[in-house]
Amino acid sequence: MSKLNIRNPEKVPARLVDVATVLGQNIAAARKRRRLRQSDVAAMAGTTLPTIRAVEAGKIGTGIGAYISALWALGLEDSLLAIATLDSDPEGQVRERAALRRGRAQPRVSRKRLDDNF
Repeated sequence: MSKLNIRNPEKVPARLVDVATVLGQNIAAARKRRRLRQSDVAAMAGTTLPTIRAVEAGKIGTGIGAYISALWALGLEDSLLAIATLDSDPEGQVRERAALRRGRAQPRVSRKRLDDNF
């Protein structure tokens, strides 16, 4: 598997572009249903008008925080909790069962020391 480079749109898989586009369209539709302007959502989300425009356009390079903020401003943040749940990960479930059959009760964890320095 090659490394994803969102800075180079030609290298982004079409499926990811499609997903981002649909998400942006859904956010735009929710905003319109509420009869809000993009500038209203930008102010409520604590971001800029160009960022909300990028979210609604489904720009793949727009940060996830912008999408989350827009969803929060529209009262839709709880819908994010359904993303990547353990129950919706059939491949992970298969791998976990295989590891248990091999006698590994816990998934492998990196031995690198983690810290909170950002």
